[in-house]
Amino acid sequence: MRFPSLGLCLWVAAGVMLAASPEVTYRDGVFVVSATTFTVSLDQAGAPALAGTYERRGNETVFTPRYPVQPGASYRAAGVVIRIPDRPARAPATVTAVYPTGPVLPENQLKLYLHFSAPMSRGEAVRRVRLRRASGAEVTEPFLEIDEELWDPDGRRLTLLFDPGRIKRGLRSREEAGGALIPGERYSLVIDGGWPDAFGQPLARGFQHDFTAGPADRTPLRPKLWRITAPTSAQPLIIDFGEPVDSALAVRLIRVLDSGEHAVAGSARLERYESRFSFRPSRPWLPGTYTIEVNPLLEDVAGNRVNRAFDVDPGGRVTTIDDREAATRLRFVVRR
Repeated sequence: MRFPSLGLCLWVAAGVMLAASPEVTYRDGVFVVSATTFTVSLDQAGAPALAGTYERRGNETVFTPRYPVQPGASYRAAGVVIRIPDRPARAPATVTAVYPTGPVLPENQLKLYLHFSAPMSRGEAVRRVRLRRASGAEVTEPFLEIDEELWDPDGRRLTLLFDPGRIKRGLRSREEAGGALIPGERYSLVIDGGWPDAFGQPLARGFQHDFTAGPADRTPLRPKLWRITAPTSAQPLIIDFGEPVDSALAVRLIRVLDSGEHAVAGSARLERYESRFSFRPSRPWLPGTYTIEVNPLLEDVAGNRVNRAFDVDPGGRVTTIDDREAATRLRFVVRR
């Protein structure tokens, strides 16, 4: 008899002769048995056979259960008992960052991004996240409650939206409840340490992000006013926005193109509280003219887009959003 790989525990059931037992292993979610006919069931009296498929591979038969086996449970396959290992211990998840990272946020801040070290459970944000004033008083319903939380595909980044009804001027919610943030006041975003990850394990610890509310920002992004520092062959391209931008959008919606209009491969990151963009190419820059392409959907932290404000004066002219709007193109030259 050979013992299973991956540290699985295998032993012979009482009363079964060792020599008469078939060889049984469990690996990668399937049972592999030297016998041609057998069933697999939980090692419990009267347990029914598991549903699944059988496949003959050489001198062995492979059984694939229809549903995954239970970690820590024991199964009987062809008279041999196999104990499935417990789920491997996992380090508790942590909150790795909250964006924007700056110490001052505009009173009409639109979004917060919560980053975690591991996939998190869904549907918990409304009772796990609190916004408190310096006095300790909790801000009532500052965030927009939606049925489907806004997670990235990996379940590691959650987007929290401040209630737009309390941001835009002239709306009833703002008139009755006021803005969620008041300029000059200090706030703490408090994340409950009991928030379970995708595997049911709570965070290693709670998290608190402190900031002060500043004046409202109702100015559209103006890429043509950005300060561009052209690189040398070994230096990164630097773009100073003059204000923080949306951390999730900027690295996707700003592209660098070569003279042939091909995207330059490289890595981008935001610095100085997301107010500066740094792009380092995978290979040294070649001398020539390059283009910075800015998608019109890029936003600052208050939701203002390129050449379009998120909040306008009540009764003022509202610019229609057209996603077909051309990208802004800025040029820079790399010299020898």
